[in-house]
Amino acid sequence: MSTGTLSDLDVRVREHVVHQLDWDPEVDASGIGVSARSGVVTLTGYIDTYSGKLAAERAAKRVRGVRGIANDLDVRLRIGRTDADIAEDAVRALELRGTVPATVQAVVHQAHVTLTGKVGWLYQARDAEKAVRHITGVRGVFNHIEVAAGSVARDVQHRIVQALHRNADLDARQVEVSVFGGLATLTGSVTTWQQRETAERAAASAPGITCVENDIRVEPVDSVDEIC
Repeated sequence: MSTGTLSDLDVRVREHVVHQLDWDPEVDASGIGVSARSGVVTLTGYIDTYSGKLAAERAAKRVRGVRGIANDLDVRLRIGRTDADIAEDAVRALELRGTVPATVQAVVHQAHVTLTGKVGWLYQARDAEKAVRHITGVRGVFNHIEVAAGSVARDVQHRIVQALHRNADLDARQVEVSVFGGLATLTGSVTTWQQRETAERAAASAPGITCVENDIRVEPVDSVDEIC
């Protein structure tokens, strides 16, 4: 991509993402390429762990001016491991995660972990995925865990709104919540990806919620002068 076609803001955003990747101790940025256009950052190249791939994405999201991420990093393992070894580690990791019930199972094929089973809370399904992300040799995780439909309290929408406004990491004034059955839908806008993800986690922790549809827009400050 020719920098001649990019706005000053895109050039600044790209530079800051590159610096953020170099700064983050969880990321080996030596094989990562970065491009930016209209606030959308694309990560290309390769990295040696799946957890590193996710860490690179998180690092890019922390940069002001980033509106979207295309994570096209390829996980290239330095030391290959058998699916049996990875599966054994996955079972152990799930057992050690106190929030994950024994109903969750892990299947490994070509270094990709697929999680199945049924849980009672949405956060439990997400915790199961977190438990296996850092296993050495994993190239990807597919979360097919089913969240059992439970009774949804009448005031669950109000509870979610209260939780959003209590959170010190979130400016919830522009966030709206609607609940239909076990589905919570978040709309509105925030200024950072961290706030967007904080809102989603809060909704996922509500009783009876089986799915969160996060339609919150990230609208960072666009001024080039403020990204310095």
